Amino acid sequence: MLTGMADTILLAELAEDRTHDLSSEEALRAAYGPGPGETSLAKACDHLHPLYRPYIEASPFAVLATRGPQGLDASPRGDSPGFVAIADDRTLLLPDRRGNQRMDSLRNILHDPHVALLFFIPGVGETLRVEGTARISAAPALCERFSVDGKAPASVLVISVGCVFFQCARAIKRSALWDPARHIERSSLPSPGKILETLSSSSVDGRAYDSALQARQAATLY
Repeated sequence: MLTGMADTILLAELAEDRTHDLSSEEALRAAYGPGPGETSLAKACDHLHPLYRPYIEASPFAVLATRGPQGLDASPRGDSPGFVAIADDRTLLLPDRRGNQRMDSLRNILHDPHVALLFFIPGVGETLRVEGTARISAAPALCERFSVDGKAPASVLVISVGCVFFQCARAIKRSALWDPARHIERSSLPSPGKILETLSSSSVDGRAYDSALQARQAATLY
């Protein structure tokens, strides 16, 4: 793999020469072959098939993708397995738990209801992809249905499912995502406090932020 200066040089060359850009479907097909095989197409369905439900019920983590006037967003969502509830074979319910209050995903949905979810299950190579549309509900009974320790979410996404299929395990295998031997020490990366202190020109006390972070997060999970 190229790194450092070699990457910089390569990017400069690519900026000047776009003759190898794949800018049409025909070009993509020429580079990748005739298209998806039978199994790639057969696995997709327009509802939550009984064989796909266990994936959602077992998943403690998903990535929610949305798009809006400011562009695209991918946001982590996680809780106990089954935190995304299956209302029926075409509807999912996703409580909006406490976070950073940016509301990027929710603001995007106000402008464009199209969403996608990628479900992960620890130890399992396959992931599950769900595409559909969402609306934001603050119906008291619905929010209360997802209450934890007496704390209900401010809203729940009601997702109408349009397409569901499993993603093969190649990416998980290449990344060795679930291999404990490949886990890295948290201290090898810049801490949240360090990042905030630097990007805020020291208006945030990074050391104080890091010192209080774990306790604060534990007290504000819901």
